[in-house]
Amino acid sequence: MRIIQVSPYSWDAPGGVQIHIRQLTKHLQERGHEVLVLAPGDTPGAREHVHIVGRTFTTFSNGSVAKIAMSPRTLAALTREMRAFAPDVVHVHEPFCPGISLTAVWSAPAPVVGTFHSYFDRATNEGRLYTAFAPLLRPIWRRVHRRVAVSQAARHSAKGRLGKGDVQILPNGVEVERFATATPATDLPRGRKLLFVGRLEPRKGLPFAMRAFAQLADRYPDLSLVVVGDGPERSAVSMVPAALRSRVHMLGKVSYEALPTYHRAADIFISPATGAESFGIVLVEAMAAGLPIVASNIPGYREVARDGRESLLVTPSDADALARGIARLLDDPSEAARLGANGSLRSLDYAWDNIIDELERLYESAAGVPPREPAAWAAV
Repeated sequence: MRIIQVSPYSWDAPGGVQIHIRQLTKHLQERGHEVLVLAPGDTPGAREHVHIVGRTFTTFSNGSVAKIAMSPRTLAALTREMRAFAPDVVHVHEPFCPGISLTAVWSAPAPVVGTFHSYFDRATNEGRLYTAFAPLLRPIWRRVHRRVAVSQAARHSAKGRLGKGDVQILPNGVEVERFATATPATDLPRGRKLLFVGRLEPRKGLPFAMRAFAQLADRYPDLSLVVVGDGPERSAVSMVPAALRSRVHMLGKVSYEALPTYHRAADIFISPATGAESFGIVLVEAMAAGLPIVASNIPGYREVARDGRESLLVTPSDADALARGIARLLDDPSEAARLGANGSLRSLDYAWDNIIDELERLYESAAGVPPREPAAWAAV
């Protein structure tokens, strides 16, 4: 099949949606499909199977930073690229994201598969705005032939506002074998290690990780905290007393190829996200590496790493609760081992082979639907 993948977010910025599309594209190509990725980025132009259709600007929403593109030139270029490729199906990620995704749905020259990645709590400003604009989004909703959500939380966020129409749950895939078999990194200190992975932005909760570590450091003198990622909250390390900061290892950005080596060198994975997480791919990666997890009890997380089975889920935005959860596993290695073993088995549900099987069936089903006439281009 000829398949277009559309990303609303900058191809040159870190993010779960971009990682998902990269891996999805690779696995589709391995199965013989011809795939074109259309996305905005820093430098327009073709990069093998990726075409950058416009430059981005930075927005802040739902506790996260996103780089999107909305200029008329960009949206016109997107439409031309779609038609020139003559796809069998167009897979649009975040169909309601302003700019590229909305335009791709509206002007697609083939049936559209849409994946909803995000969760918007109705109590937040973004959630209230989403609810208010939902009636205006219904024409876009109706133009998506097959709808997919990465979790129940993401499904409810969209369907709960838009109403009629099926939405299939199909989680993000993970290269499970890569995390399960990696050789542990050797550039970390001896002793027990907590691992935090994620963009250092408000919703990831790094300050709570720092405060929890500061509480535990004297009680567990062999304990260190390893932080993988970069972003505006890197300064949260200042919350740890100066005498303990040498035990906090801020690694910054780490390549995806090297990332599993740090998982394999760690003892406990922590993810104190404050909310707005629809899935938690970092949890699946940690489970694939056999790590027990202490994470926030939020909708997207509790679907993936279940409390008492693969993880300990604690009150969000509560450093004391996070510290208690970590201490429980440090004091009970058998419990930590049980959660880690359960997580290893659980991670197999998210292996890419399973996800691609389902997506291929979805694409074939969508391609069997007579394509609608492309709408006249408009800067939606």
